[in-house]
Amino acid sequence: MTSAPVKTFGTTILDRIGNTPLVRLDRLTQHLPGVQILGKAEWANPGGSVKDRAASAIVSDAQRKGLLTPGKALLDATSGNTGIAYAMLGAALGFPVVLCMPSNVSPERKRILHAYGAEIVWTDPADGSDGAIRQARKLASEQPDHYYYADQYGNDNNWRAHYYGTANEIWQQTEGAITHFVAGLGTSGTFMGTTRRLRELNPKIQCLSMQPDSPFNGLEGLKHMETAIVPPIYDPHLADANIAMSTERAYLMAKQLGRTQGLLVGVSAAAAVAASLDVAEAEAKAGREAVIVTILCDSADKYLSERFWTEKQHPESSENLGGDTE
Repeated sequence: MTSAPVKTFGTTILDRIGNTPLVRLDRLTQHLPGVQILGKAEWANPGGSVKDRAASAIVSDAQRKGLLTPGKALLDATSGNTGIAYAMLGAALGFPVVLCMPSNVSPERKRILHAYGAEIVWTDPADGSDGAIRQARKLASEQPDHYYYADQYGNDNNWRAHYYGTANEIWQQTEGAITHFVAGLGTSGTFMGTTRRLRELNPKIQCLSMQPDSPFNGLEGLKHMETAIVPPIYDPHLADANIAMSTERAYLMAKQLGRTQGLLVGVSAAAAVAASLDVAEAEAKAGREAVIVTILCDSADKYLSERFWTEKQHPESSENLGGDTE
């Protein structure tokens, strides 16, 4: 006599990735009639960031193809969030994770990675994410049988995760009313995948990329494409326009969102909101209605040790932020 199968409850870590909510930033646009800014709250993913999407797609594909086999460690370069996603998945699914990353990443990220049990190869902070990429490539070439090199910057599963997931979620959540999409450029996967799918759904949607305004910046995770190693998955012709963002403005926006919207977001998320506000003000000035969606790639919990949170803001610094200020 066989017993009935045991009924299971709850969800797995993988089941919790995606389907993140859209948050209205109403107080930011209250002076702009007919214009909305909506942020995709990617901190709702189990690893706390948008990078859970790409990491899970990369890992699932590698396991399906027999590339990430028992005895091999997943290896990649990261500035933090993708590494955290890999480490979470490695702990949940049972494979070792080795990450190359600049040693100046926030203390919070270091503690999270340690808690998940990932092995870290620290690289020179002066070399930024490019130095981490070079180190990962070196390790992969020296020990190809020991590592599965995930290569998030060149892995098509990165952008496909957003083509099949993020874009369709945005379309459904806005009931097809989205007019503009704004996202930062790091690996570029979020922007590439989401833009490609949104363009298929409605070619009139304006898609704008955002990146730091200089190679030396504090927008962790984002790339200044003119001076960085350009990710192989990046297509510079896909964006309708590119917005350059200063670190100072991103810091100010992060503080403003916390104090007037009740949202504590990471610096690159704040930069995306500032870029979205530029678009919103231009549309309102032209007398057009707009539904602008951006990616809030993570929360502020990995950045609260940064000094800018407690630095005094000069009144003139808030002129370009819009909405309520301190």
